[in-house]
Amino acid sequence: MTDIGAAELFSLPALGAEITEATVVRWLKEPGESFTEGEPLLEVAADKVDAEIPAPASGTLIEILAESDAVVEAGAALARVALATERSPRTEDVTAVALRVAPPTMEPQPALRASAGALSRAQAGPLSPAIPGAGSQPGHDVSGGRSTGQASRRAGPAAAWRPGEPSTARTADRSLTRVEKLPAIRKTIARRMMESLARSAQLTTVVEADVTSIAALRVEHGSNFERHAGARLSFLPFFAKAAIEALSGHPVVNASLDDDMSQVTYHRDVHLGMAVDSDKGLMVPVIRRATHLSVAELALSIARVAAAVRANTIKPDELSGGTFTITNTGSRGALFDTPIINAPQSAILGTGAVVERVVPTSGRGGPLQFGVRSRVYLALSYDHRLIDGADAAGFLATVKGRLEAGFAAEELF
Repeated sequence: MTDIGAAELFSLPALGAEITEATVVRWLKEPGESFTEGEPLLEVAADKVDAEIPAPASGTLIEILAESDAVVEAGAALARVALATERSPRTEDVTAVALRVAPPTMEPQPALRASAGALSRAQAGPLSPAIPGAGSQPGHDVSGGRSTGQASRRAGPAAAWRPGEPSTARTADRSLTRVEKLPAIRKTIARRMMESLARSAQLTTVVEADVTSIAALRVEHGSNFERHAGARLSFLPFFAKAAIEALSGHPVVNASLDDDMSQVTYHRDVHLGMAVDSDKGLMVPVIRRATHLSVAELALSIARVAAAVRANTIKPDELSGGTFTITNTGSRGALFDTPIINAPQSAILGTGAVVERVVPTSGRGGPLQFGVRSRVYLALSYDHRLIDGADAAGFLATVKGRLEAGFAAEELF
């Protein structure tokens, strides 16, 4: 039998390069309870991540030093624990990083693999509008990415509340109203949305693009694309590809203004944030060096990060460092909206639902005719302190022109 050693401190590990502190959401163990190596001990919420902190080795929880709602700096003590004296060779010191965080890769995405098909199958649904900050991002927009742990799933969803049952709300007439504590992720989303609006002069410009040729390409090559690429050929990777190409000619849209408005950083590459819906809120994972990716590689990358978000396996560093964000506001049928910028970025592109519409057309010198066309609204929210209306309109015109010019089948891969 393994002996339990003397009590020692269990500290908050680093959760990411940009995260210096976290709030204790709840403990999953009580003093006196034992745990095994890797078993989650508590949940914490930080600026860009909700995470479970696992035990570095088997042992017993002796005393909790940071109760729920306590704000703790990285490296500060959370509890006193007694760990097993015999540890596996891979066990790290208790004060070392308990939550493994992979450093962000700055290389292009790996080549397409046949096994990648599992990613598209794991993707529960279309990408959703972002929420500034939560990686998620905003109201329905973007607000810095967040990663959530498994505790919420283990605990199970809250019991369904039905009319006629007693309500926990403290109301004078005991009506059907109920009051609940706002989840930590919603607090972060709310705070970052307000911060984004307060720190920048946000304005939205909208154009409509004809994507009939892309719709035809999807019908003709969709099945073959999915067999070879391992991801579904939706409109989204085409929107992403067109936007990425347009950023090279409109660098101010892929730039950041510092807090005191004294310096502008023009990003050399495009680190693309993609707003993804999850069971605890909207997150914005980042696809690194998206400039170098084909339509197929973008489709695969989008499927990969969406699957990781929905499986709660996305890492904190994968939710930061974006330079430009796309939020698929049309994933639930919305024609367009006014997305909120994911600060410190200067712009975010919202792509609406693609709809078939009867529109007038005219050939060169020919009579006016009417035809059914596939159309989409593209909404760019931007920081007017840095980006003028002419800049925003020029960027959208470039994206629109690229989409309407269409893509050849050989451009997919």
